[in-house]
Amino acid sequence: MWLRDKIFLFPYYLTLKIRHWLYDTGRKKSVSYDVPVICVGNVTVGGTGKTPHIEMLIRMLQDEYRIAVISRGYGRRTKGFREVSVDDDYRDVGDEPLQIKKKFPSVRVAVDADRCRTVETLMALQEDGRPTMILLDDAFQYRRIIPKINIVLVSVTRPVFEDHLLPLGRLRDLPSRMKMADIVVVTKMEGCLDSTLISSWRKKLSLSQKQSIFFTGLKYGKLVPVFASEVEPRYEYSQSTVFFTGIADDAPFREYLQRMYEIKYSISFSDHHAFSASDFKSISAISDKFYTSVVITTEKDAQRIVDRGEEIPASLKQRLFYVPIVSELIPDVGNQLDAAYDFLSKQEYERFKTEIKCRLL
Repeated sequence: MWLRDKIFLFPYYLTLKIRHWLYDTGRKKSVSYDVPVICVGNVTVGGTGKTPHIEMLIRMLQDEYRIAVISRGYGRRTKGFREVSVDDDYRDVGDEPLQIKKKFPSVRVAVDADRCRTVETLMALQEDGRPTMILLDDAFQYRRIIPKINIVLVSVTRPVFEDHLLPLGRLRDLPSRMKMADIVVVTKMEGCLDSTLISSWRKKLSLSQKQSIFFTGLKYGKLVPVFASEVEPRYEYSQSTVFFTGIADDAPFREYLQRMYEIKYSISFSDHHAFSASDFKSISAISDKFYTSVVITTEKDAQRIVDRGEEIPASLKQRLFYVPIVSELIPDVGNQLDAAYDFLSKQEYERFKTEIKCRLL
């Protein structure tokens, strides 16, 4: 597989090799900071669940650290450094940073393509507002900063070892970069784990003994109205749905909805899709054909919709909901009874937290 990539995609392959060689040999400079920096990233183009894992880390560590999240703010119309406010328009800060800020208002969230500048800006704050931990969102390819911990996400739906470099596949970086991960998280898993499955993944990803591996799955919450003041609550009890998404990989979301509803119609837009008035009219026209169905979208998409109320037909706002999601660590249950699952889940949570703390020492 890789021989074909090296031949047909040689210019891109060589560009990546040279870029990493320049950083690895010190010809291009990288900096580290006194504040602990954790990078959460991947080697693929979207679809691994970075935002739910950033949120998981915040929940896990916010009682012990004053956390700041730094993101590029993909697709925003502004430039340079900007700190995110809960009242911001997603078009100015990006949908994912805005989602994180709304969920965790006390956490500083900043967007900037120049992450070094952002770290230095945050560390220049007064001591009582200065972060004691920084989470870098989607920065595994940002070689100018040397993080204390690299957490690399791999989706079970499209693992690195079965993929190809762009444009033949969805790899934006060399699979060999996986060796730079301190912790690898295999995301979007379903079911239970055992030692055989874990060993298989370690082997396929060519992980060393120094690298830790964890597994997470998606947990879906109850429906939340996108427009709370205009919603018609009875749609929460609908048995069918029309749904639409603008995310990189909506397969797990679709599978979840199929278990819960009869799907009458679905629309998949591109990742970070900027919904237009025309889109809303089309969605509304389709949903009106299934007038008893609830209309559902993702939590990330809701960030790009909520401020566009004047462009959305009233009939659509009445039945439009999103499904919140969280990433949950999956324990190795082995041959133990199902009754032990909750206990083992808590153990796995603590094991992950301990892993983070030990690597910060």
